[in-house]
Amino acid sequence: MNLSSLLRHKCNAFRWALSLLAVAFSSCDSAIYEDLDPCPQGLVIRFVYDYNMEFANAFPSQVDCLTVLFYDSDGRYVATRTVDDRALLSDENWRMTVDLPAGTYSIVAYGGMHCDKTSFAFGVTPAEGSNLSDHTVSLRPGLLTSPAGTQLHHLFYGRLETSVETTDTQYREVTVEMMKDTNNLRILLQNLDGTPVVDSEFSYTLTAQNTSMAWDNSLLPTAPVTYMPWARGQAEAGTVDGTNPNILAFAEFSSGRFVNGAPLTLTITSNIDGHTVLSIPLVRYLLLLKSQEFASMGSQEFLDRESRWNMIFFLDSADRHWIKTTIVINDWVVRINDLEL
Repeated sequence: MNLSSLLRHKCNAFRWALSLLAVAFSSCDSAIYEDLDPCPQGLVIRFVYDYNMEFANAFPSQVDCLTVLFYDSDGRYVATRTVDDRALLSDENWRMTVDLPAGTYSIVAYGGMHCDKTSFAFGVTPAEGSNLSDHTVSLRPGLLTSPAGTQLHHLFYGRLETSVETTDTQYREVTVEMMKDTNNLRILLQNLDGTPVVDSEFSYTLTAQNTSMAWDNSLLPTAPVTYMPWARGQAEAGTVDGTNPNILAFAEFSSGRFVNGAPLTLTITSNIDGHTVLSIPLVRYLLLLKSQEFASMGSQEFLDRESRWNMIFFLDSADRHWIKTTIVINDWVVRINDLEL
């Protein structure tokens, strides 16, 4: 007989004996019967990341380490569980089993926090005596100080309110739904007349206030920060006349969570004369991408489900100004003549 069967056998036998004696106890592991093994009590937790535009579970392929925090009904810290076994996390059938006494719990989970290359850290490490309301996560200091940007390690977040009942005779199965907090933005500049765009002639910045999150994943007030591209250069997109290659400039940013209504500005500046080629409220443009297929989807849900963004801006090569009529986002052509900036 395996351990699980043995535990169930003992619990059932114990309850049968109690019923004969007509004595009611609140749980299987009453102190009166300390010689008996306790009944299984706690949670079996599945972690799912299908909050994406594919609506498919990508947790096994994208989450490479896991930190799970447990708080009681009063928000007091209970325990932390971490997993950094990539092979384990990539197994669709893997579940986290946690022994917990009866009670109500808040579970807060992070993917990407416990890895060697993590880009985020707790404001104060959750420990005995800490409270859920004090819980914060922020971009690690130093990642934005270099002239060159940093490709952030992916960060995932999930939260669940659940309970363990005194009457439970086996582990309760629950699911923590995860979402992705980090974004990758790739922009390209193309001249309308097909002449090459020289990458070194432009500077790119992404200004935001999205480096710190509260326990519920909402953004905390911070000073504005400037993200620099973690990659930039030139790319060839075929030829214009069959002989001359069409050369575009590109820049790629890695950023924290995009939140509707929070400041987020993309700016491109000419290094030739210092004039601003463009400066746009980025979130408003990204929301133009949402297909009518997802018309009923809320703006924030769309921003949270999508995490990889591609934008093409067309330039008038004569004066290096952005042509404000057309922008291509994730293969969608958007005409924005009437959009007020």
